[in-house]
Amino acid sequence: MDERLRNQVEKERRDLTILRAVIAEGPIGIVKLSDRTDVPEHKVRYSLRMLENDEFIEPTPEGAVPADDIGERLAQVNEGIDDLIGRLERVRDDDVEMP
Repeated sequence: MDERLRNQVEKERRDLTILRAVIAEGPIGIVKLSDRTDVPEHKVRYSLRMLENDEFIEPTPEGAVPADDIGERLAQVNEGIDDLIGRLERVRDDDVEMP
């Protein structure tokens, strides 16, 4: 179970790395994102697709750009992360009966 969680957290970390680069340098394309972040192009492409689906970025002919309301969206993400940390701490602290 913890391996799945680790993999998911790593994917989310990668998406945030890509998003930070888009915010800092957008419009920016896949090759430049890969160079700037040291993330392989196929993973950049996947992260961009996920970020677009979640409406954090928008594609343009020149490359990805952040959504107009990116500040509000990032504030919501931070609130969600705080909530998730609390939920994970409760899961960790729950007593599990051992057979």
